[in-house]
This record gives sequence, C-alpha cells and structure tokens, in this order.
Amino acid sequence: MTPLRVENATGLEELISGSVPAVERQGLSEAAFKRMMAVERKRTERSREPFLLMLLAAGDRPGAPRNGKVLERVIAALLPATRETDVVGWYTERTTIGAMFTGLGAADKRTALGTILGKVTTALREELPPEEFSQISISFHFFPDDWDGHESGDRGDPVLYPDRHAHASARRSMLRMKRLMDIAGSLFLLILCLPLLLVVAAAIKLTSRGPVFFRQQRVGQYGRQFTFLKFRSMYVNNDQTVHREYVKQLIAGNAERISIDGNSDGVYKLANDRRITPIGKFLRRTSLDELPQFLNVLGGDMSLVGPRPPIPYELAAYQIWHRRRLLQVKPGITGLWQVTGRSRVTFDDMVRLDLHYATTWSPWLDLKILMRTPAAVIKGAY
Repeated sequence: MTPLRVENATGLEELISGSVPAVERQGLSEAAFKRMMAVERKRTERSREPFLLMLLAAGDRPGAPRNGKVLERVIAALLPATRETDVVGWYTERTTIGAMFTGLGAADKRTALGTILGKVTTALREELPPEEFSQISISFHFFPDDWDGHESGDRGDPVLYPDRHAHASARRSMLRMKRLMDIAGSLFLLILCLPLLLVVAAAIKLTSRGPVFFRQQRVGQYGRQFTFLKFRSMYVNNDQTVHREYVKQLIAGNAERISIDGNSDGVYKLANDRRITPIGKFLRRTSLDELPQFLNVLGGDMSLVGPRPPIPYELAAYQIWHRRRLLQVKPGITGLWQVTGRSRVTFDDMVRLDLHYATTWSPWLDLKILMRTPAAVIKGAY
C-alpha cells in the first residue's frame, strides 16, 4: 500500500503526533465554510492535491437544540485535533459540521481516511460521553470525486458542490423558463423539419448499410450518462481508436490545426476521416446529423443551448477544472462555442466559453445564441 505523502510542512504527520501550533481557532459559519470549499476546489484544480470533506451529524432529529449543543462540543474537539491548514465549521448551521482536510498529496485515499478517522475518533471519545459519541454519524467525501466516465448514473457528488446547488435553487424560476423553451422549441422544430428528417433518413438508408440513427453514450450534467442520438454519418462497426487518440491530444493541448478546404487558419478536427460515409460528410457539413437531438431535449437530457456533451473516454482525459463545464447547466445542441469559435479554438478555450456561458446564463442569452446558430450552420461545421 502506498504511504500517504503530504507536500506542505504542516503535513498529516501532525495529525498523528498531535503537534499543532498553539493558535486560537474558531469554527466557521455555514456561509464562510462553503466559501472556503469553493476556494479549496479551485486550489485543488491547480495543485492536483485532493482534499477530504468530513461531515458529522448528531442524533435522530437534525437541528434539535440538544444536538446543536453536542455538535458545538464536537467542533471544540476537532479544532485542536486538526492542522491549521484544515478547515472546520458548519456545513449546515446547527445541523451538520464540516471538516476539510487539505493538501493530501497521496493517491491512496484509504491511507488518508484511516489516519484521519483514527485521529478524529480519539478526539471525540475524549470530549463526549459514550451515549453522545454513539449518536455521531460521519461521512467522507473526497475531491476530486471519481468521474471515471465508465459507469452510468450521477457521478458528481452534490455534497462537494453546495454553492452550485444553492445557485441553481436561487434561479429555479429561470430554469423552469429554460425548460419550457426547450420543450416548445424542440417540438416546433421537429414538426417543422419532419419532411427533411424523412428525406435524410431515406438518404442514409439508401447509401450505406446500417441503422438510420447513431446511438452513443454521452456524459451530461453532473456526469450523468444518457443515450445521445444523431443521424448516422459513419460506416457501421468502425474503429474508434483514431478518434480516441486524437481527443487525448486535443484535450492535452498537443493537437495541431488541420487545413481543410483551403482554410489557411485550420481547425482542430480529424481530417479525411475514412469512417465517414459520402452522405455523412454532407450531413456533418450542414449539421443535419444533429437534428435527432431534439428528442434528447424533449427527454430532458439536453437543452437547446448548452455545452456539448462529451463521450465517456473524453471525460476520462479531462483535467479537473474541465469538469466544471458539466456542473451548472445541461448539455445543449448549440452554444456559445458553436456560434463563436467552434473547431477553430483550442479545447481549453472551448471550456472557458462553456464556463462563461454557465456563469452568465439567462433566457435572453439563450435566445441570442439560438438566433446566431443558423448563420453558424450556413458557414459550415468547419
């Protein structure tokens, strides 16, 4: 088992030895604690050193006055048992205590968890009588959480993003409006484009062997996977290795621009992909292959406007900060990236555009992006 390594001077060894500088500390309020969580997430994105969030609650009735007094004594026990670089306070005021153990420089989470749990348990046993200690429940949450891109279901741990969930609650009415726009817009466009959908389906069926629709697992908001629909533009049973390797290079910033159709600027895109059928090239060039995604919008997995949903093996190559593009909004058919840079910008710049959209989103911004989308489609997918 790999031993736990801590990079800073106030390392985990202090937790073991109990040698903590004699500086008076106080537990943070709920608002201050959650601000520190947001700061620590960003620090971890840069340093790649994970942190551990420990939550402690007491009794069967959260928030009861007696339980609040017990938790106050828990905070008093945690402060001297943790390092100055760790953060202790109210995750939920008078209901749940949070403790962040920062700067854990090891890949072996079990080693860190065992050491911290032993230290905390000892401190609580010394502070609380047995009947109160037995009522304390403890849960642990590591950041970054495991978004391995291989399992379906909700992969983002909401406990680690309380600020984002609070932000979503604050703009719930606007999100309802966005959902109504999605339903009305996708229904209208499906009905309007029905003759075109039938023509495209017939062209695909007549020109190559295989199904009309291409189904693929994609990663949506909070890492939740769903079945993504497109018109099939490739031959069946093709090898994804070429695309997988190109995506890794693109995300790592090592991909080169490729000149297509005499475009001197070039694009970040696979050129002369032999997996694509002749009709598929036309569908991609005109974005007609995207039309079935209106069904994804109706089903609630996507929105008309939002970041593009990645393939699971793309997510596996993400840096930690890249994941933020999947946290605040649902993926979309079109978006800020599609109507501004598209394949002409680097992957990091695409993520920055997605993050800008997520933080500035409004129904009016969605309308502006939707109005700019036809012009972007006319210019072509490249």
